[in-house]
Amino acid sequence: MQYKRILLKLSGEALMGERQYGIDPKRLSEYAAEIKAVINTGIEVAIVIGGGNIFRGVSGASVGMDRVQSDHMGMLATVINGLALQNALEDAGIPTRLQTAIKIDEVAEPFIRRRAMRHLEKGRVVIFGGGTGNPYFTTDSAAVLRAIEIEADVILKGTRVDGIYTADPEKDKEAIKYDNITFDDVLRKGLKVMDTTAFTLSQENELPIIVFDMNKPGNLLKVVSGEKIGTTVQL
Repeated sequence: MQYKRILLKLSGEALMGERQYGIDPKRLSEYAAEIKAVINTGIEVAIVIGGGNIFRGVSGASVGMDRVQSDHMGMLATVINGLALQNALEDAGIPTRLQTAIKIDEVAEPFIRRRAMRHLEKGRVVIFGGGTGNPYFTTDSAAVLRAIEIEADVILKGTRVDGIYTADPEKDKEAIKYDNITFDDVLRKGLKVMDTTAFTLSQENELPIIVFDMNKPGNLLKVVSGEKIGTTVQL
């Protein structure tokens, strides 16, 4: 396998499936099957998931809510999604632990780096909820931070498009896909991969990012097997 330990970043919107909001059980089951195929190869998997299918802090702030309160609501939304994904993974027979950056002892473990790494070494999937635990930081930032802390080999950003393009491929049919691109080129061209804080943190720690289509069956396994799927961002 190409990697020993990966961090998979999923957006909350990905869990909506064909719905307009909330969680689609069918999509959860599909993701659980994709992750199980990777676990069966012996690769260690950690996951960070967003909460945009339930609530987005930035959106709340844009309509007059206090930004800190809004972001805390967004953090709780990621915990809800984490619980849902944990349930789907355990239904598929995969031992899973949910750790959160905010204390919710009745439903999840607190984030403890050494404990998270031990879970991974034992073959358990670890889901990180609650973002970084701080307002004004996105789940992209949480994904990069956790990936660095647990010494992941790569960040796999699962999206609904098959990589990074010169423009939004859903709006511009002339958009050209990049197979490989450097961090510097992404910044110079103004391409949207992650928010600037997360992206810069990844660059400074020389942590590659692969953006790929998570909704195409088999893609996750292909990525970790080293096949040229999606777009790789590296130094």
